[in-house]
Amino acid sequence: MRNLTQDTITQAVLGRLAQTPDPRLKEIMTSLVQHLHAFAREVRLTEDEWFKGIEFLTACGHKTDDKRQEFILLSDTLGLSMLTVAMNNDKPQGCTEATVFGPFHVENAPHYEHGEDVANGAPGEPCIVRGSVRGLEGEAVPGATIEVWQADADGNYDVQYEGQGEHRARGVLHAGPDGRFHFRTIRAEAYPIPHDGPVGDLLRATKRHPWRPAHLHFMITAPGYERLVTHVFRDGDPYLDSDAVFGVRQSLVADWKQQADGSYLLEFDFVLAPERPAGRRQGAAAAKAAA
Repeated sequence: MRNLTQDTITQAVLGRLAQTPDPRLKEIMTSLVQHLHAFAREVRLTEDEWFKGIEFLTACGHKTDDKRQEFILLSDTLGLSMLTVAMNNDKPQGCTEATVFGPFHVENAPHYEHGEDVANGAPGEPCIVRGSVRGLEGEAVPGATIEVWQADADGNYDVQYEGQGEHRARGVLHAGPDGRFHFRTIRAEAYPIPHDGPVGDLLRATKRHPWRPAHLHFMITAPGYERLVTHVFRDGDPYLDSDAVFGVRQSLVADWKQQADGSYLLEFDFVLAPERPAGRRQGAAAAKAAA
């Protein structure tokens, strides 16, 4: 088609997508084009503004490396990550709520036995974490894989340090036969997300702070149960109501109790959702979105 106008170009683009063989890709791309074009029309997007947008996305790509994912930060700070989590984690009542994955998980973290110190020298006040992993009916989930990671007292994850040869404040454990676990680490502290790149520029331009409330990351997996990606947040943190990535859920807020020796204790029990066929999960999410 020649001589396209602002009134006809959207349908022309959609026509080029009509033969997409993958139906899900076709659905996503069709909707994406429609919404992008509608956005440009709604705000009367100028060429200069669009070029600045391209420069911003290019800068996000340049800032991303094997230790830093600027696009995850962008998704997090726009609330898109948490929206996706909420839509895709329609768990039965009583299950532990999910929240954002974040950009600092790493594969092949060191394994620890119960009671060992996953902090591994990371600076911070000592803390004991203990709890259990159970199913919706109260049954223990023995052997559940528990991955934990957190920032240190300086607000940094181990992967943010140049040249650090070993992992700190992260590890992998397995629940015992009774579903229980315990390990030593450091008390969670509030910290700012990385804001020395394009996402930080966007936060400053929109008068937003980069801070996340103190939290400890968990990812728990077990056969027969849905994977749980979540945090436990420290009660009393000043950023609980203004988390830069919108990840706080009241059910995930807990008390770090100071002990007589000055250390802290966190107790938290996790409830996993039973595994459901993929079709049932998608159907539930679609029904909830349509409600």
